[in-house]
Amino acid sequence: MPQPDTTAALRRALRREVPSTVALLADEDDFAAMRHYATFRFDDHPAYLRQVESLLKELATRGGHTTVALFDPEEYAAYCDETGLDPDRPDSRSRYTAERAVTGARVPYTGQPMTDLVPTLIDTAVHRATWEYATMLLADTGECATCGEDIGRAAFDRASHLLVRLLEAAGPGTHHLVCSVPAADEQLLALLHTTRDERGPARFDSAEGAQFVTVLATGIALGAPGGVVLRTTAPGARDRLHGWRLTQGSLLPLSEAEVFNAYCTDARTGEPIAPEPHADYHAGFDLTPEDDWPDHH
Repeated sequence: MPQPDTTAALRRALRREVPSTVALLADEDDFAAMRHYATFRFDDHPAYLRQVESLLKELATRGGHTTVALFDPEEYAAYCDETGLDPDRPDSRSRYTAERAVTGARVPYTGQPMTDLVPTLIDTAVHRATWEYATMLLADTGECATCGEDIGRAAFDRASHLLVRLLEAAGPGTHHLVCSVPAADEQLLALLHTTRDERGPARFDSAEGAQFVTVLATGIALGAPGGVVLRTTAPGARDRLHGWRLTQGSLLPLSEAEVFNAYCTDARTGEPIAPEPHADYHAGFDLTPEDDWPDHH
């Protein structure tokens, strides 16, 4: 039979292998919504964030993996309604947090300050929501009336092919891509960060890649006038900026002047903005696939 000190050591070792999830109310509006519950004891958002940060630091000292998920009061209320839970109970919030750890926006805690963690978590939630909305739009495109092909699936395959061609043409280096597509209710935006050595394919996060392809595919399937911009960075060198417009299932290169105008015009006001001092503006390179996107799609 293990000695008491051995048993305690084994328990501590096991605890380090149990992951933790902390659900965070990232903005003041969400925090205010939770104050309607009597069992929610906080009344000041900055103080709440400080307490969460202290908790995260404490969990980090135990050596386990900690994930921070976004707590959405509206989704929480709906979750409690669907499951029959009382929303004004700490254990209900705990069960919702466990659910968000699997299905919601989340980021790993690695000791980063709250000033970095909160914006990262919000950005992650926005990108995830964009992905889900774009996926829904693709699923609703249905079948081609002429050939019976699934338009969403065909557009996704097309977008994947275009991304591969773009990364091959971009060559070695660190690349940052942005795809923008107007949809019915909002502007869809996807980001993709890639690196590529002199040999081998480009490397990127699989979730980012799926989001990027899904947004691009949505533009293809809907025939929307979207676009893609590419920034290539390298140590000791000026950034290189390229751009393309999405037209009839293809990414057509913008001219150098069009790329300059795209980067040097405020998208909200249309007013000119100063060019970046450490960047060069270039025309997009040719990405035209051998096969064209059929007009009947």
